[in-house]
Amino acid sequence: MPSKSPSTPEQDALFSLENEPELPTGETLDDVYAAIADHRCGLCQDKSRFVFGEGKAGAKLMFIGESPSHDDAIVGRPFLGPTGEILDKIIAAIGFKREDCYLSNVVKCPYPARSKPPREEIEACAPLLFRQIIAVQPKVIVALGTTAAQIILGSKEPISKLRGSLSTWRGIKVMPTFNPAYLLRVPEKKREAWEDLKQVRDYLKTL
Repeated sequence: MPSKSPSTPEQDALFSLENEPELPTGETLDDVYAAIADHRCGLCQDKSRFVFGEGKAGAKLMFIGESPSHDDAIVGRPFLGPTGEILDKIIAAIGFKREDCYLSNVVKCPYPARSKPPREEIEACAPLLFRQIIAVQPKVIVALGTTAAQIILGSKEPISKLRGSLSTWRGIKVMPTFNPAYLLRVPEKKREAWEDLKQVRDYLKTL
């Protein structure tokens, strides 16, 4: 079996919580929107196609995926189509509505389906995501899929290892679980995702 390629210093820094950037305080979502609108990386040459997020500051529950779809980018809203339908059912099952939550992605611009955004784009967008989280100030983040979970938790583990227990990021509870797009392809994993979301539901009931 071939040995794994060693990680680069840049990759190690990306996954290290000790190397998180200093984040501004007191920013509004409008402030973060302006920063993202001025941002440039390999995916976002057409700024009319970036999807900032949806919801309001102060939402108790924040869902973060990997990136918007091309259909999301056309409309300017995250989690539309079949993926959004599954997410809406997840949200309803734990006693919330979409408008009660804040929805966003690590990367704000679409990229080819079933491929991952380049690491440099993820690294460029991660500090902006952190600023967005700070502006929203949710009580719980549901990290949908490996990329979102790894970035928020500073981990290299896959979602299969990270899901199933609440962690903490800057005082905010984080539940990693499967991305709705993955659940469309592998519906037998819905039971595990439901177990994750029940923990979120039960925790929110204690607040």
